[in-house]
Amino acid sequence: MRTATTIEASGADWTETVEFVVEAERLGLDICWVAEAWGSEAPSPLGFLAARTERLLLGSGIMQVGTRTPMAVARSAITLSQISQGRFLLGLGPSGPQVIEGLHGTPFDRPLRRTRETVEIVRAAASGEKVVHRGEEFQIPLPGGRSRPMRLSMRSEYPIPVYLASMSPRMLELTGRIADGWLGTSFVPEGAKEAYFDHLDAGLAEAGRTRSDLDMCQGAEVAFAEDEEAQAAMVDGRRRELAFSLGGMGSATTNFYNAAYGRQGWAETAAQVHERWQAGDRDGATALVTDEMVLATTLIGTEERVRERLRVWRDAGVDTVRLYPSGKDLRERLATLGRALELVREVDAEQHEAPRNHVPG
Repeated sequence: MRTATTIEASGADWTETVEFVVEAERLGLDICWVAEAWGSEAPSPLGFLAARTERLLLGSGIMQVGTRTPMAVARSAITLSQISQGRFLLGLGPSGPQVIEGLHGTPFDRPLRRTRETVEIVRAAASGEKVVHRGEEFQIPLPGGRSRPMRLSMRSEYPIPVYLASMSPRMLELTGRIADGWLGTSFVPEGAKEAYFDHLDAGLAEAGRTRSDLDMCQGAEVAFAEDEEAQAAMVDGRRRELAFSLGGMGSATTNFYNAAYGRQGWAETAAQVHERWQAGDRDGATALVTDEMVLATTLIGTEERVRERLRVWRDAGVDTVRLYPSGKDLRERLATLGRALELVREVDAEQHEAPRNHVPG
């Protein structure tokens, strides 16, 4: 498995964040994704990191479809690819109605079509040809105007792999059809077939592809506990964060995280957490989150437990594991990351001793 992490330029000391990324590269990390939620944007930090790193792949994780025109996305992607000398990965996703409508004032409608057409336009622009697009969402050039088809004054000198962050069934199918990689979250290997893989596989089959054509990139917090008592304390400290994802992310009617947990066996509990959170009962929502729910989607616990969960992720078909290392300061976060990278390498080396098996089905 390849290894990755995700950083964000908001809030934290940027100098420390850069030091973390530079040291992560030295430790052997393969990819650094830069997120944008409702704070900092991704392209500017990526450009900075391109100048401070040499080998590390750098990706937007994600640029939000709906906050930029497709050609603005294309220009950022090509520029970042050029200045990093081919180390850029374009991660795109629709985000959700709260951010797109509440922050940007743009309707969160038809995200599937917007995403598909954005990818088509980005790829056309990167080819260096004149861009002509007649879609349901975007018309380039604008019909009835005074313009003619144009090409950018640059073309991409390197491939730009496209990753889609997707959780809903239809967006997962689109990912299988058109993307080079899948940025997933809220991933439970034991429930991934019905929740994710069936939909990805349907899209892959439609395009005449298989899972080997798609980089399965999954993320989770990683933290090490000295014993089971410490592990239990870690789990207890993470209930509220998960309750927020299930109850507070998205809008009152649209929460992709909640739906994903629901498809993986916790439909009733996820619905109750959402109901209580939306009613303002944060403590009540948090109390409903079980140990199993926290442990299923994280890489936290004793070293042996983390090693075993990495084996489960590997055997489920994860190609790239995205690590969010815990720690109260930079030193601890880097120590956690280094320890996790060693475990990934150990688990990966086992593949040479026995064939890799996907989760049945």
